[in-house]
Amino acid sequence: MIKGFRHKGIQSFYETGSKAGIQANHADRLEVMLGVLNVACSPEDMNAPGWKLHKLSGKNPKGQLIQDHWAVSVSGNWRLTFYFEGEHAILVDYQDYH
Repeated sequence: MIKGFRHKGIQSFYETGSKAGIQANHADRLEVMLGVLNVACSPEDMNAPGWKLHKLSGKNPKGQLIQDHWAVSVSGNWRLTFYFEGEHAILVDYQDYH
C-alpha cells in the first residue's frame, strides 16, 4: 500500500486524477503503475514486463541517498521511484533521470 509521496504532482494525480504535476502523456501508464504499487507488498511485485524494475544505489541528483530505493520505467528517462518500509511503499517519486 502506498503510504507516502515525495513528489507533489504524482501525489495529486494519484489522489485526484489531476495531470497538472505530471507529463500528461504518461497518465495512463502511471495510473496502472500506481494501482499495482498500491497493492504491492514488496518491490518484486512491480516486476511487470516492460517496466524494467531495478534497485537504485548511491545518491540522486539532489545528493540524497537512494540506497534500497527501486525504480520502474515510465517512458524515456522518466521513472517512478519508491522505497518499501515493511509492506508499504513510501517516498514515491516521479522523476526525469537526465
